[in-house]
Amino acid sequence: MKVRQAVTGDAEAMSEVLREIVVQTGRQRSTEPALMISNYIDHPERVRCSVAVDENNNLIGFQSLVRSWPDNSYGVPLGWGIVGTHISPRAHRRGVGKALFAVTKVAAEAAGLLKIDAYIGADNPGALSYYEAMGFRTYRENEDVVQKAYMVGGGEFQRTGS
Repeated sequence: MKVRQAVTGDAEAMSEVLREIVVQTGRQRSTEPALMISNYIDHPERVRCSVAVDENNNLIGFQSLVRSWPDNSYGVPLGWGIVGTHISPRAHRRGVGKALFAVTKVAAEAAGLLKIDAYIGADNPGALSYYEAMGFRTYRENEDVVQKAYMVGGGEFQRTGS
C-alpha cells in the first residue's frame, strides 16, 4: 500500500469508495466526484488530503484534514483541524486507516494545529473504535454524534470543548 497526496484525478475513485460505504452501511451521503473535489481535494481550509492505493494502484481509502473555520457546522474551535476518514469495505483491517493517519499527524503538526476533531455517528462502532485506536478521546457527545479529539504533538487530553 502507498499513501500519497490526493489529486483532482482521484475524485471518481474517491466517490466509488464512498458509494461502497453507503452500500455497506445504508448511511446516505452525496458521492458526486465534484463534491470530492470541493469538500476534500480543494477544500478552502485544506491542510492535507491523502489517498491510499493498493499494489495495483486501486484507491482503497482517503483521509482529509482541514483547518476549522468560523461558525463551522461541527462546532469545532478555531485552531483545530477536522478529519474525515473513508476506507473501502474491501480494504478493512489492512492498516489503511493507520497509514493514512500517520501522514495526517505530520501535516497537522506542520500546520500548527492544536487538536484534531473527528465527528462520528454514534451508531458507527467501526469508526468510533478506529479513532480511539488512533489516540482520539471523546470530548462531546449526544445521542446521534460522538466527537473525539486528538492532541497534536502529544500532551494530556482533557474533556472540554476547546
